[in-house]
Amino acid sequence: MLPSEADRVPGYLAARFAVVDPATGEAFDEAPDQQPDELDAVVDRAHRAWHRWRADPVARTAALRVAADAVEAAGDDLARLLTREQGKPLAESYAEVARTAARLRYFADLAPRTRRIVDGRPVRSEIRWRPLGPVAAIVPWNFPLQLAAAKFAPALAAGNTMVLKPSPFTPLATRLLGSVLATVLPEDVLTVVTGREPLGARLASHPGIRHVTFTGSVPTGRAVAEAAAASLARVTLELGGNDAAVLLDDVDVDRIADRLFWAAFRNCGQVCMAVKRVYAPARLHAEVVETLAQRAKTVAVGAGLDPDTLLGPVNNAPQLARIEQVTQQALAGGARAAAGGHRLDGPGYFFAPTILTDVPPGSPVVTGEQFGPVLPVLPYRSLDEAVAAANGTGFGLGGSVWGTDLDRAEAVADRLECGTAWVNHHAELSLAQPFAGVKDSGVGVAGGPWGLYGNLRPFVVHRPQEA
Repeated sequence: MLPSEADRVPGYLAARFAVVDPATGEAFDEAPDQQPDELDAVVDRAHRAWHRWRADPVARTAALRVAADAVEAAGDDLARLLTREQGKPLAESYAEVARTAARLRYFADLAPRTRRIVDGRPVRSEIRWRPLGPVAAIVPWNFPLQLAAAKFAPALAAGNTMVLKPSPFTPLATRLLGSVLATVLPEDVLTVVTGREPLGARLASHPGIRHVTFTGSVPTGRAVAEAAAASLARVTLELGGNDAAVLLDDVDVDRIADRLFWAAFRNCGQVCMAVKRVYAPARLHAEVVETLAQRAKTVAVGAGLDPDTLLGPVNNAPQLARIEQVTQQALAGGARAAAGGHRLDGPGYFFAPTILTDVPPGSPVVTGEQFGPVLPVLPYRSLDEAVAAANGTGFGLGGSVWGTDLDRAEAVADRLECGTAWVNHHAELSLAQPFAGVKDSGVGVAGGPWGLYGNLRPFVVHRPQEA
């Protein structure tokens, strides 16, 4: 492994923390535990590097394209390490590496546009765009590489430098990614720091950071926003979701079953945009429950490095405990597990893929974000009732509507209170589209040109019109 920022900071290697393989529940490696007071030197170097990096957009474009090539060349090592620490099947890790490279290429070719302001005055006014300076990204454990790239690719393309902190549950693949990129990017343009709290809090509040982008829970997002406010830094917060799938009365259950199942269970349900609640017409409810339960009972669950595995473990012990808690609360409240409902025997953080029926609407597994392989299926009597229930939580990231009449389904999707709504599929995003939530699901916009401009500030130049 190439040296990373952690290896260049004096005294940094004195403190380390264990990294656990979720398939075994045992530590298999360590990562440096950087202390908050060491961030001053890191941010200072990022600031010095920014003055060079911002100056040459043509060189930035070339460097980001080469960076994408470097990520692909290291794909095998990155994917295997990602699966080892995160738990997802190896095929999903390869897909995440590919998405990381694709983001670099996409943003390498984006550039802000200078725009003329025509307002009838005898002056020529232009809006130009300038980078912000050193920015920070705090990334969760469910998609460590993909979400890191979603933050650093637009930031670097805009001319900023970045300090990137991965979750302490998944630091290793991100460190390796940083080392790979360090071979092709100028020094200190992208710095990866690893450590436990309060490292993230110190990074969010650091006076030298001009923009903080965070993906994670609502409580932590609020804390990040409060910390960033101390220096009036800009924030972009993606705070998770409780996406609802509304099935219409003309839906073909067998035809959509596989798509719906994987929209809920991909990455062991640990996807902010995963389907986390299904609303089915009362006359189809039993059929939907049985169809999904059959898939839950037969899907291949195991270690991500096993080529036969389709569903891996939960990433970490605290999350497994939360999944167990909300499932048991639902069962104690009268719900029934049509499949699963329990932790699997043996080592590792495995929870049986679970389909719940007869769930009380106020159960935390319905109103909150379970973030695991558990899916409640709830009946509805009227479409208005279903839409009200889908919109009835504090979240608003995504949602979907499933049916045969596409025009009708789209009309229902337009009633969902969320940032993105899909018809007959879920959680599919283009690199070119905006990604944002409403209500407690976030602040700011990522993705596409919006992600680029979120890392820039406008600069207006006025001059007299030429005679």
